[in-house]
Amino acid sequence: MLDKWITTDTRDLAMVLLSAVVTYVAILVFTRLAGLRSFSKMSAADFAMTVAVGSLFASTVSSANPTLLLGLFALACLYLGQWSLAFLRRRVRWFSRMVDNEPLLLMAGGRFIEENLRKANVTRSDIFAKLREANAINYDQVLAVIFETTGDISVLHSTETDAQVEPDFMQDVVGFEHLKTRPLTASTDLGPES
Repeated sequence: MLDKWITTDTRDLAMVLLSAVVTYVAILVFTRLAGLRSFSKMSAADFAMTVAVGSLFASTVSSANPTLLLGLFALACLYLGQWSLAFLRRRVRWFSRMVDNEPLLLMAGGRFIEENLRKANVTRSDIFAKLREANAINYDQVLAVIFETTGDISVLHSTETDAQVEPDFMQDVVGFEHLKTRPLTASTDLGPES
């Protein structure tokens, strides 16, 4: 019985090797055709694509079910779906809004925006960690902290007191729309006093 858990037939090993090589080459070819966007982490759909390709790769290589041909077809379908989704997101504004998360302003200047922290399910401790990671050393340096569509937190900061964030950079950020008429600086007051 222990043999069944530890050993295997050499034909099975050969099939795993063949499946691994063919599937790996197929992933490289599909990625080349569809573009590197296939493995970006720009949206939830991109994340799902990465997980699905990894799972399909593992199952196609390690077992006879799905068959190699079926696994390759499924990979092709995933890449075609990803490409179609990216095409629609680029061309159809309402579709893009439906599929993508919107970036959310969590902190403006040295002030937290509590309502947006709740929406993003982010704590002040999470923000403090990102501020440390960005080498911001005091509240006066913080221009904006944004919860990105990817789930990352971006910190825009500067040591210059008159530094401003380019309004185009904040174009689709939720919580910034009422500030379009004035630049965001470290002294901008957006939210309740912390």
